[in-house]
Amino acid sequence: MIDLNKLPPLIPRKVLFGEPEKFYPQVSPDGKVLSYLAPHNGVRNIWIKTLGKDDDRPITDEKKRGIRFYFWSYDNETILYIQDSDGDENWHLYGVNIKTGLVRDYTPFKGIKMAEYIAMEPNFPDTILIPLNLRDRSLFDLYSLNLKTGAIKLTEKNPGDVTGLLIPGGWLIDHNLKVRACTSIKEDGSVELRIKKGKKWKTFIVWSIEDSFSSPIGFTPDNEKLYIADSRDSDTSYLAEIDLKTGEKNILVHDPEYDVTYISYHLFHPRTKKLQAIGYLKEYQEWKVLDKEIEKDLEFLKNFHRGNLDILSRDLEDKIWVISYDCDNEPLKYYLYERDKKKVDFLFSARPELEKYKLSETKPFKIKARDGLTLHGYITFPVGVEPKNLPMVVFPHGGPWYRDIWGYNGEVQWLSNRGYVVLQVNFRGSVGYGKNFVNAGDKEWGGKMHDDVIDVVNWAIKEGIVDPKKIAIYGGSYGGYEALVGATFTPDVFCCAISECGVSNLITFINSIPPYWKPMRSLFTKRIGDPEKEEEFLKSRSPLFKVDNLKIPLLIAHGANDPRVKKEESEQIVESARKKGIDVEYILFPDEGHGLVNPENRLKFVEIAEKFLAKHLGGRFEE
Repeated sequence: MIDLNKLPPLIPRKVLFGEPEKFYPQVSPDGKVLSYLAPHNGVRNIWIKTLGKDDDRPITDEKKRGIRFYFWSYDNETILYIQDSDGDENWHLYGVNIKTGLVRDYTPFKGIKMAEYIAMEPNFPDTILIPLNLRDRSLFDLYSLNLKTGAIKLTEKNPGDVTGLLIPGGWLIDHNLKVRACTSIKEDGSVELRIKKGKKWKTFIVWSIEDSFSSPIGFTPDNEKLYIADSRDSDTSYLAEIDLKTGEKNILVHDPEYDVTYISYHLFHPRTKKLQAIGYLKEYQEWKVLDKEIEKDLEFLKNFHRGNLDILSRDLEDKIWVISYDCDNEPLKYYLYERDKKKVDFLFSARPELEKYKLSETKPFKIKARDGLTLHGYITFPVGVEPKNLPMVVFPHGGPWYRDIWGYNGEVQWLSNRGYVVLQVNFRGSVGYGKNFVNAGDKEWGGKMHDDVIDVVNWAIKEGIVDPKKIAIYGGSYGGYEALVGATFTPDVFCCAISECGVSNLITFINSIPPYWKPMRSLFTKRIGDPEKEEEFLKSRSPLFKVDNLKIPLLIAHGANDPRVKKEESEQIVESARKKGIDVEYILFPDEGHGLVNPENRLKFVEIAEKFLAKHLGGRFEE
């Protein structure tokens, strides 16, 4: 039982989930202008300022859906950003001229998606390469785009199996903006890396399904070698350099316990494109320097401030860096680093209002699963109370081929501030701990992946940390599926569950994936199950067919335009549960897709969710 009077002051929802005041700064290639994202008339837009001056001004005027991703082109005049319509993920590429303010839709094609990848090089400031499914909705061809004229030209036609997006990913462009390689996913789930020889493609590497999270990263400065993530002869993936003519491989970074290439930061020199360092995730982030030219810089910056260091942007002369520090108990902070002077100047905090409040620390843990597999994760305790017999929220990550990391997490701080222990489990199938750990999750959705979550819950109970009668499970995407699994497969463990855009029926989920995920279907069927051959197995792992077991309150939210997990995944389990008289609260957001992006929707959802949790766990909520 938690003593709510011992908790620190309640953090308002708007401070945690409203728009950040300023975030994601970048420096222009010529080092003269700083850009960042900030609200303009209540909606997230791109702002710029001249370095050394206080002339901050917005240069875009999005009025409905805030901008989430943007980047500078090498012409120093055009900032590119992508935008979809109410979460449908049919990304359009826009450009705004910082001198004229003119905004241009470079891909004004209805129902067409640009994959989240752009190739650009300093020596070609007016030209970029982008993947579009313009010719065939299920495939991404590569197009050349002239930023000055807006002219688009087909550069490389997809032979029918190049992924074009996600990991492993599609087209590889060299530093002369030439298509030199591609990856494709075969019917058996293996990944093929092909090299272009003249007009023909030649198979260079085949990664089996067991090694399918290996992938190319990019070309060396001379375009003669390729940086790759490889795990063919190792459990953990390592960073290597491979000669395109001889196939000779040179391992650059290898950790025997952690993958060094998946969910990592590859730091390339902005002009020469030499790979200078790699930041990879263990319990915390680590940096491995490959180029002594920046060794002193990274050492200095790692010791400047607590937290995971990220280099967000560098000018072409490599004199100015924009950096950030990600800590568990404070909001993201951004700095400008002048290399010549070894000088670090504070730019801004993403959420300065949050600094008035006491935040919780997040600690890593490591335990053994019931079958002996080592499980990693993070646990966060409410501030000011003894960590004994407390209510807990299990917070499984999405993906599932992702992992939880240490750092600031708004949802974790929100839950902790309301009085709950927050448990994050990197269950089998999570990336970062070697291929054997990833592959141990194959066809274990709702099986051993869920057992891992339960094993960690039981560990927390055995340690006396939590009240076994006050445990909730809450997640989004795969985490939403896991929440539904918790509610239907092990209803005696949890007292309530919250699912956001979660899968309820693995058969309908796989059969309704977007057309442009078609090349990835074989990976889904190999790692989850095949609806055509394993229907009964997939039913046995689907919460929809376990509704008879459901006896705890459910809160479910979904975006109406979600292209990945269709809203029917939530609606069919809501309908089935209600027919059985089970308490289910359902919220459909008409202007959202996969996840809640609009701040007003996120605030509405957390308001409902925290009252739901308070009712069933006994924590507190903001009136």
